[in-house]
Amino acid sequence: MRTESLGGLRTRIAGGTDREGGGDGPVVVLLHGFGAPGDDLVSLWRVIDAPPGTRFVFPEAPLAPPALGGGRAWWMIDLEAIQRGIASGQPRDLSGGTPEGLTETRVLVVSMLDEVERVLRPSALVLGGFSQGAMLACDVALRTERPLAALVMLSGTYVAKQEWDPLMARRRALPAFLSHGTADGLLPYATSERLRDAFVAAGLAVTWAPFRGGHEIPTSVVASLGSFLRASLGAPR
Repeated sequence: MRTESLGGLRTRIAGGTDREGGGDGPVVVLLHGFGAPGDDLVSLWRVIDAPPGTRFVFPEAPLAPPALGGGRAWWMIDLEAIQRGIASGQPRDLSGGTPEGLTETRVLVVSMLDEVERVLRPSALVLGGFSQGAMLACDVALRTERPLAALVMLSGTYVAKQEWDPLMARRRALPAFLSHGTADGLLPYATSERLRDAFVAAGLAVTWAPFRGGHEIPTSVVASLGSFLRASLGAPR
């Protein structure tokens, strides 16, 4: 694995022919969740059964507020509201609004992707993430024209519904992998189901991977994601 600044974001690059991003295979970019350290998802590259030669890029979010104790964020959220939702057993439905800071962060991610394409020259590009990173990946996919081989949303949710919905048809036929835990106490399972249904209605090729669990990436999802990537990138299942 190597570390490199791409588009102003610190990234960790792994896989490929030399385990440091070498070669000319596809690239999978995965954005970590709110409050996680920048290397939170890096271990996935060793266990996802992606096609041979696949490179993985793990960008680090730009914000590191003291309240997160070393964790990072793509944009800040109301921590007290989250705690109230967890305590009440009623996680918040975020689909009705656009997070403050999403636009600025999208610009950073687009710049990072420009550098990924310039430096790594991927044969195909997959964009995804976990939780807040999944929301950001979806926002970038819907608001840009960048060619993508697939979109991956691991325990993400529906935000900016009024803005996202009219844009979905632009990604008709795009393979999209969505996973969510039925007992997720942070982001409602039902809201993820609504996002899945909106994608299907807009013509995206959705792979839905629900699981019994919380806000996490279980081994069953890792296995399903490997199969999805092999299919989306043209490798045998």
